[in-house]
Amino acid sequence: MSSVQQRGEEVLGKAYDRRLVGRLWQFVRPHWVLLLLAMALIPIAIGFEVVQPYLLKQAIDKHIAVHKLAGLGVIAAVYLGFVILQQLAGYGQLYALQLLGQRSMHQLRLATYRHVITRRAAFYDRMPVGRLLTRMTNDVENINEMFASGVVTLLADGVKLLAIVGMMLYLNVQLTLITFLTLPLLVVLVAWARRIMRESFREIRVKLAALNAMLQEHLSGVKVVQLFRRERAAQVEYDTINREHRDAYLGAIRADAGMYALVEAIGILAAASIAWYSGARIGEGALTVGLVVAFVEYVNKFFIPVRDFSAKYTVMQSAMASAERIVQLLDTQEVDAPEGTASGDGRPATGNGHRTAAETADLVRFEDVTFGYREGERVLDEVSFAVRKGSTVAVVGATGSGKSTLIRLLARLYEIDGGRILLGGRDVREMTAAELRRRITVVTQDVFLFAGTVAENVRLGRPGASDDEVAAALARVGADRMLERRGVDASCPVAERGSNFSAGERQLIAFARALVRDPELLILDEATAHVDPESEAFIEDGLAALMAGRTTLVIAHRLSTIRRADRIIVLSRGHLAEQGSRSELLARGGLYARLERTFARGQAA
Repeated sequence: MSSVQQRGEEVLGKAYDRRLVGRLWQFVRPHWVLLLLAMALIPIAIGFEVVQPYLLKQAIDKHIAVHKLAGLGVIAAVYLGFVILQQLAGYGQLYALQLLGQRSMHQLRLATYRHVITRRAAFYDRMPVGRLLTRMTNDVENINEMFASGVVTLLADGVKLLAIVGMMLYLNVQLTLITFLTLPLLVVLVAWARRIMRESFREIRVKLAALNAMLQEHLSGVKVVQLFRRERAAQVEYDTINREHRDAYLGAIRADAGMYALVEAIGILAAASIAWYSGARIGEGALTVGLVVAFVEYVNKFFIPVRDFSAKYTVMQSAMASAERIVQLLDTQEVDAPEGTASGDGRPATGNGHRTAAETADLVRFEDVTFGYREGERVLDEVSFAVRKGSTVAVVGATGSGKSTLIRLLARLYEIDGGRILLGGRDVREMTAAELRRRITVVTQDVFLFAGTVAENVRLGRPGASDDEVAAALARVGADRMLERRGVDASCPVAERGSNFSAGERQLIAFARALVRDPELLILDEATAHVDPESEAFIEDGLAALMAGRTTLVIAHRLSTIRRADRIIVLSRGHLAEQGSRSELLARGGLYARLERTFARGQAA
C-alpha cells in the first residue's frame, strides 16, 4: 500500500472515530456535570503529583545534603499532605467517571433495547440472536470500560505528561533534552501498537459474535443436537470458532506485551542516560544530587502513563470497535410497521362514501397483494379476497403456498410489495402498530410462554385484566380443568418458554390469552397443529366459544377447524386457486376436494 493511500485511510479512520464519539456523546451529554467534575479534578490531582519530586529535590539539596535538619519535617509533612490530596482527588475523579459511565451506559442499553425490539420481522431473519446479545451486552460493557480507564484517563495522562515536561524544562533544559532523545522511538512504537490493536479488536468482536450466535443456536436446539448425535460435530464447530477468537486476541496480546516491554526498556535507557550525563557534572557542581533524583523521579512518572498506554489503548480500541458495531445496529432503519406508508395508488382507503355496501360489511380485504421475502421470489402474487364481519374464513393449501404469510402481512410483521390490505376499510399501513395489533390477536402453532405465572401469560395482551376475567377465560377454553388435573391454579409458575407445560396445555393458555384480549379479529395460524387428539377434544368447546360471534381468519390443517368455516380460501404457489363454502368446493372437485381427501387419509392413518 502506498504512503498516500495509507495516509488517506488514517484520515478517514480519524473522521469515523470522531463520528462514533459524537454518536456516543448523546448518551453522555445529560450527565455533563459528572464529566465536568472529573475534568476539573484532573489538573488538581496532577498538580499534587507533579510537585512531589520537586519537594524531594528541595529536601535533598537544602537539608539532607548540607546536614540541615531544621525544616525537613515541614517538607516531609507537606509531601505527605500532597500525596493524600492527590489520592483524594484521584478517588473523586474515578468515582465521577464510573458514575458517568454507569448512567450513560444505562441510557445506551435502554436505547439499544428499544431500537432492537421495534425492528420489523425481516430484521431478525438475517440477524442471529447471539450476535444481537453480543452487541447489547459485551459491546456495551466494553464502552463502559472506556469511561473507567479510557478516553478521559488518556486525556489525564496527556495533561500529566505536559506538566512533567514543563517541570523538567524548568529545572534543567539539558537533562530534559537528553531524556527526550528516546522520544522518536516512543512515537514509532505507539503508532505500531495502535495499528495492530485496532485491527485485532475488530476481528475479536466479529469472532465473539460468531461464538455467541453459535452458542445460542445450539443451546436452543440442544434436544435436536442430542437426538441426531451431533454433539461431536457441534464441539468441532465450536472449537474452530473458539480458536479463531483466540488467534484474533494474539495480535493484540503481542502488541501489548511488546509495547510494555519496550517502553520499560526505553524508560530505563532514559534514566541511565541521565545518570551517565550527571555523574561527572555533580562533582563539578554544575548539577546537584537532589536535581538528579528529582529528574529520575520525573522520568519514572513520565514513562508510567506511556507504559500503561498500551493497556488503556487496548480498552479504547475495544470500545471503539464495540461502538462501531452498536452504531451500525442503531442505524438500521427497518422500523416495525411505520405509520403512513400506504402506496398512495389513488384508491380510497378511508371514507364510507367511497365504499360499496359489500365493502362496508367486510372487516378484512386483500386487494391484489403481492409479496416476496427475497427480491425476485414471490410468495404471494396478486391475491384478493375479503373476510366479512362475524364470519369464519379458513385458508388452506400445501406447505409453502403462502398461508402464514397472509397473517404476517395483515399484522404488518412484513410489508407488502404491492396491492393493499384493508382492516375496517382502512389501509393497515395508515394505522399505527399499536392500533392495528390492538384490533387483532394471532394464536400460532408455536406458543411462546414467558417465565412468570399462568395468569401473567394470560394477561399478556391486556395487563389490566382482573383475576375473575383471567379465571373466566381459562374456564371457557377448558384450561381450568387442565390446571386442576395438575393440582395447580392460575398462579402456577411458568418455566422458560413454558417448558413445564405440554404443547396442548400451552395452546390452551394461548386461547385464554386471546379470549381475555377480546380482539375484533381473531387469527388462528394452525393453532391446533400440535394438539394431540385427546387435547383437541378437550378444547373443542372452548375453541368454539372463542370463535363465537367473532370474525375469525383460520390457517387450518385439521378438518374439524375447516368444517367450522363459513368460507374456505385455497392457495396454491402464491395464487388464490379457489374460494367458496366447503360444500361448493367439494362439489367442484378441484384442489380443495383433493386436499380434504388427503387430510382424511392422514387422520385415518
